[in-house]
Amino acid sequence: MKMADQEGSAPTDQVQEEKTEETVQQEIPTENAVKTEEPVAEQTEPVTQTAPEVQQQEEEKKEESTEQKQEEPSQEETGKQEEQTEEKKEEPAVGQTEEKTEDEGQKQDDEKVEEQTEAKTEEQIEAKTEEQTEEKVEEKTEEQNEAKPDAPQKDKTKESTDIPAPPGTPQPTQQSMGTETEPTKDDHEVDPHATSPRTNLEATATVKIVLMPSGQVVTLACTLGQSLRELKDHFASELKMQFNMIYLMFDGKQANDSLTLADLGVGPNGTIQLELQSTDPVNTPIKTYRPKQEYHMPDVITVRIQGSEDGEGARDVVVEIERATRKKPFIGGYRHKQSGIEFHHASAQTMKKQPPPSTVPKYCRDTQTVEQKHTVQQTTNDMSTQMSKIGVFVSNVPDKLLTPGSYTTADDHHNMILQKIILIQKYYRRWLAKRYVTKLKDDKKSREKFEKQEEIRKKKEKEDRIRKEFERRMNPKSKEDFDLLYHALEKWRVEEMERINQTADGAERKAALCMLLDQETQLISAIGRHKIEADTENKDKRIQQFLSKAAAPKKWKGFDGKSTEMDTPYTIRAKELQDIYNSINMKYLTQDERLDVLLTLKHTVKEHDCKLTQEIIELIDREADLLMRGVRENNLDGLRKRISTLFLQYIKTPTFNPEAAKLLKVPQDPSVLRKNIYFCPSCNQYLPSTDFALSSNSRTVGKCRRCTKIDNDARTRQDFSTFQHMLKSLRKSEEGFKDGSKIAFLLQEQDLRYLVEKIWSGQSILSAWEDLYDLTFVRWDKHQEWSPWNCILLTKDEAASHVKLVDLEEGYGQVFMQKVKQKHTLARNYFSRLPGMAEHVREKANEKSMISGPSVAGQPVPVQSRA
Repeated sequence: MKMADQEGSAPTDQVQEEKTEETVQQEIPTENAVKTEEPVAEQTEPVTQTAPEVQQQEEEKKEESTEQKQEEPSQEETGKQEEQTEEKKEEPAVGQTEEKTEDEGQKQDDEKVEEQTEAKTEEQIEAKTEEQTEEKVEEKTEEQNEAKPDAPQKDKTKESTDIPAPPGTPQPTQQSMGTETEPTKDDHEVDPHATSPRTNLEATATVKIVLMPSGQVVTLACTLGQSLRELKDHFASELKMQFNMIYLMFDGKQANDSLTLADLGVGPNGTIQLELQSTDPVNTPIKTYRPKQEYHMPDVITVRIQGSEDGEGARDVVVEIERATRKKPFIGGYRHKQSGIEFHHASAQTMKKQPPPSTVPKYCRDTQTVEQKHTVQQTTNDMSTQMSKIGVFVSNVPDKLLTPGSYTTADDHHNMILQKIILIQKYYRRWLAKRYVTKLKDDKKSREKFEKQEEIRKKKEKEDRIRKEFERRMNPKSKEDFDLLYHALEKWRVEEMERINQTADGAERKAALCMLLDQETQLISAIGRHKIEADTENKDKRIQQFLSKAAAPKKWKGFDGKSTEMDTPYTIRAKELQDIYNSINMKYLTQDERLDVLLTLKHTVKEHDCKLTQEIIELIDREADLLMRGVRENNLDGLRKRISTLFLQYIKTPTFNPEAAKLLKVPQDPSVLRKNIYFCPSCNQYLPSTDFALSSNSRTVGKCRRCTKIDNDARTRQDFSTFQHMLKSLRKSEEGFKDGSKIAFLLQEQDLRYLVEKIWSGQSILSAWEDLYDLTFVRWDKHQEWSPWNCILLTKDEAASHVKLVDLEEGYGQVFMQKVKQKHTLARNYFSRLPGMAEHVREKANEKSMISGPSVAGQPVPVQSRA
């Protein structure tokens, strides 16, 4: 029968469970509720019921209905009590007075005692009911385990939890798993003034206030004895709202203002969350909570000073607050004997008041001290002697016999001192003279050593120059080297022509001239072969220089003088192309390495589809095919050279390498191409202005640089390297003056050659030194700008001495100065006719009023005044 009773109780449990779910759904709000119990449909085993079991279930249903009826009036009574409590809390109407008698107070006390007694009784009943229920559940579980050992654990747990409670005990609704607090049937009125003896109301708890509807969370630290009314007062003052316009919500219900945090179930160091809402959220919504900022003392405050006790004589004083820039010093204080509190003396912020100046005149020590003066004077000195007499014996053993010498007068003494002084001065002057002579000897030795070193240095420099010049002739590489060769060839031809004309005549002379022509032809062909080799080497250098400039990062100097480098996408692209170009031109690579290089080149070129890239790809495939067939590398040189040339053309195309656009001679923009373009009548080509060499006396563009060089190599064969070096050093020296010199930068090598050879005769005006490598131009008057009529040709040593001169007339003399002025006049007459020079001369003439001299081209030319 036990088994039958247990099996038959399953349907009853299902019915009771369904009823319990219905009551919970009526009492608990559905929002945010989560149901976790399993549906009854999961039970798969059918259960048979007996007649006694059905009768027992009907009795249990009757008991449950009776308990519900008993609980309903208790709930109604609880609601009435709450209404009565709220009515008592309301304020009395106007004109009425609130009177309480002793009987009413006694009734209220009795009601409170009864409520407390009922609450304690209900707690005891619930505790006993829970104990009994647990015992029955354990017994029933053991019986089911014995009867059905193979039943699933889930069904056992389900049956054990669905056992009905004994009649007469309230059933707590624990099946709901909602997030909100579940109201029970045994709710009683809470007394706000009643406190639990176990709760410490001075303990603190964390209160989180959620401002609705913004959702802002404000966290406060409050004591457990603090009421909700105090919280409302605080937020009403902070939010500047009326007290009755806000209310607090707890667990979805409006909380009573008289409740404390302890009444809401918060423990020490616990946390509770409340919601603060407005009674009229449309018209008076809750504003954003802004906590108070820290107080900062203003810079200026107004202080009211009270007058008499009647308030008369009060006045306002404006006080400026000085911010302390240092820590206030500790200047002592005192301690209270009873309380033990320490008080420190305050340091004043104001400066110490200076005492008024004294009216009494004060004098320093120098004015109070008497001036001292030392004089020599001779005073008398009294001496006493002692001799033997009656009663006194003086021994004469230590006595000495002294012979008086010659008497020295004061004049003799001063003469002796003077002689000693003269002796000392003689030896001191001798020492000075010896030191001066020694210094002269040292200077002479150092000068001789310096001159010897300078001579050795000059000799070495000359040898180095000759060796370099010989090296340039044997292995020419630049244009200047070939100009030097052609100049030497022309010089040799002229010397041979003069020799033939002087020594031979008639047919012999013609034969000698033919032999000279053959030799000249052979030398020219040899120079041509050297030029072809140099062009090949220079071509590779130019290509590498072009690739390096394109791949160079951007550089600039900062304010601190440090240089900064930056790689742009264009420079990175140029660097990749440079690496690929160097890789395809490398020699002695294995077959696999060469195929890898070709594959990298093919992937790089494939990014752009055009005729050039298609041709490169075709050549790459051809070389790869020939390599796989085992063709020797000597037979692939021409193919590889074609690939290298086409890839270089690919690199120089701005579409594929944007960084190369600024390095090309021919601009890509047609509008730029039309500017500064001139026609060369010799080669019949239109070239940019940079390809033309303009001299200072030219009025038209003339030939381009290339045609001028070809004409020089074929006819004149002049070498301007020496004058180019001289012009470079002149411009460098003029830059050091920093006075805006211009004429030195207008002259060209041809102009400087005319100035050296025609005006100054190719030698120094002082020493007649003819080696052009040792000559240089300097300013005649260093305070004026350098010009052909304000210069002098000297050696480097003479130029260094000339710059140090202060007065030119005193240094050179009148005759030499007239000679220099004559050369200046010749240079002015020649160079002032040039277009640029004439304008510059007129500007200088207008700036300074100078004496007019001989005219040039109908215009008066100013003559330089004496330095």
